Amino acid sequence: MKGCISVERILAKLDEHLYKNDYVAAERHLLYWLTEATAAKDYHTELLMQNELMGLYRKTGKKEQALSAADTARTRIAELGISQQVGAATTLLNCATVYKAFGMAEQGIELFESAREVYERELEKNDNRLGGLYNNMALALVDLERFDEAKELYVRAIEVMESTQNGDLEVAITYLNMASAAESELGALEADLVICDYLEKAKSLIEAHLPRDGYYAFVCEKCASVFGYYGHFAYCAELEERSRRIYEGN
Repeated sequence: MKGCISVERILAKLDEHLYKNDYVAAERHLLYWLTEATAAKDYHTELLMQNELMGLYRKTGKKEQALSAADTARTRIAELGISQQVGAATTLLNCATVYKAFGMAEQGIELFESAREVYERELEKNDNRLGGLYNNMALALVDLERFDEAKELYVRAIEVMESTQNGDLEVAITYLNMASAAESELGALEADLVICDYLEKAKSLIEAHLPRDGYYAFVCEKCASVFGYYGHFAYCAELEERSRRIYEGN
């Protein structure tokens, strides 16, 4: 069963909480609608809520809750026999991202591969979901020191996202990921020139982007720590302040 609950209204309210960085309210909101969806046997909405919870718990570092949401979602997909559908593939991708985030990249790779098979078969080549998959899978491959495979996916991610909405911000994030990958592979000294090039490309894209909305604030917050890590302390502080002002304005 699907479509019993208005997911548009749920997600709109969730966005309000996230734009304000109110993660407590966001979790409460998602758990309420997860309970409602489960009771109504609205499996589409149930899986959507599990997806959103995985992302929220990953962002807030709640490992146990994130893994529980991922395991529950995987079980439901298996029960429904829908693993070859795009929506289910997205859920498996999110599960894989959770495993990677909490140091379980090896467990995530199989799920990334499953999602990739469905996405590449069912989606257009310029679909931003493909770009997101390539980016996240590459991160896991870097953790496993499979650098050549990771580089190939980062390049493919950029090719996809250059033509999508907010794609410039996604490309900026990819360049920062590539900087981290170069350091992991070569070491900080050997990779210094490559890292600087990637950082400059990312900064240029961040500075040029409009509008400066809630998603832009999220990207600034996400990228700030990377610039700080590489010694760009002033720009790190600038991005954090920019993000804070946008969130407060919302």
